[in-house]
Amino acid sequence: MGDLFANEAAPARTAADQPLADRLRPARLEDVVGQDHVLAETAPLGAMLAARKLTSLIFWGPPGVGKTTIARLLADASDRSFVQISAIFSGVAELRRVFDAAKARAANGRGTLLFVDEIHRFNKAQQDGFLPHMEDGTIVLVGATTENPSFELNAALLSRAQVLVLKRLDTGGLRELIKRAEAELAAPLPLTPAARETLVEMADGDGRALLNLIEQVATADPAKPLDPEQLGERLQRRAAQYDKSGDGHYNLISALHKAVRGSDPDAALYWLTRMLVAGEDPRFLARRITRMASEDIGLADPQAVRLCLDAWSGYERLGSPEGELMLAQAVIYLALAPKSNATYVAYKAAVRLAKKTGSAPPPKHILNAPTALMKDEGYGAGYDYDHDAEDGFSGQHYFPDDMPREAFYAPPERGFEREMKKRIDYFARLREKRQES
Repeated sequence: MGDLFANEAAPARTAADQPLADRLRPARLEDVVGQDHVLAETAPLGAMLAARKLTSLIFWGPPGVGKTTIARLLADASDRSFVQISAIFSGVAELRRVFDAAKARAANGRGTLLFVDEIHRFNKAQQDGFLPHMEDGTIVLVGATTENPSFELNAALLSRAQVLVLKRLDTGGLRELIKRAEAELAAPLPLTPAARETLVEMADGDGRALLNLIEQVATADPAKPLDPEQLGERLQRRAAQYDKSGDGHYNLISALHKAVRGSDPDAALYWLTRMLVAGEDPRFLARRITRMASEDIGLADPQAVRLCLDAWSGYERLGSPEGELMLAQAVIYLALAPKSNATYVAYKAAVRLAKKTGSAPPPKHILNAPTALMKDEGYGAGYDYDHDAEDGFSGQHYFPDDMPREAFYAPPERGFEREMKKRIDYFARLREKRQES
């Protein structure tokens, strides 16, 4: 039976059978939406093409912003063969075949633009394998990554390629894609004006995702335009781009930390909820919030750490979704608390000095002498018991003998640290008084 159908002609594939994203793929670089900062005449790629000198590139940006399309159009504009591979599916054997084919083209006078999707997934040895072929001109490498190249790519590879950041599409770019889609479909989308804006929000800056959503919407009854609620029922809302182990994770926690440090409770709540909605582990957030209390508030408000620990404990007892409110309370409190990094700065300074002078022994007068030998060696000799001293303060030297006294902690005139500064100044005056007497 297999032979009976083996030679049967497959039905011809029409343009209407192609995904909308393929049908709307730009044919010229000037048709690419939302990336003028790299494609304009005075921008990096525009200048390269004008000079007819294309160098190896790394495109860094979120999904659906045109990395593959731009690479393909660059190959056309520079008259090179376009070869595409994915680091997820390609191994050493395939890379060797790709390089051999590129060498054969070069021998015939034609260059190769090798587009490597998810290039950060190649290991160090595989990344190093590109270097000789980039250097001798066998290939122009265009790598695409959603991860920070500084962390994921070898320094040797980065030194031979220019990193260009592609941006998530803004509202204007997404609206332009909707117009192009309607022109291709020869019909307006069956959406109310409010639903059109909701569709843009659902795309979350991803042009390819938007076109896929449009394909689902286009089949609705044009006589009954969908409102936002009906659109939400028809489409599964797309999850925000957020990888718990990738850049999105670190970018958002950084934004939360900076908003707290900047005393903006509203922005801090926004970033907190962005992470929670995206599925971040609330325990991770509880830990980081507690760190913020120590690092950015410290003794300016000694209650801050305690409140964060209580919020952490409260979350563990309540669970979700009630427990998240405890974290929100902690974030608001931290954002409005007086700020000080004096403890953080003092600790770092002490660590630096400890590393530098790690073998210096304590002065003998503050060492205990439980044995006769230790007493004979001078341990404990000359120690002044502070409780017996005037004002309960002896003013003795507690650093190593050959080390001058250091001042690490410098509290600012904010919050409770005003009181800490008063105490430091008080003991400084007593120390000076002891030294004079």
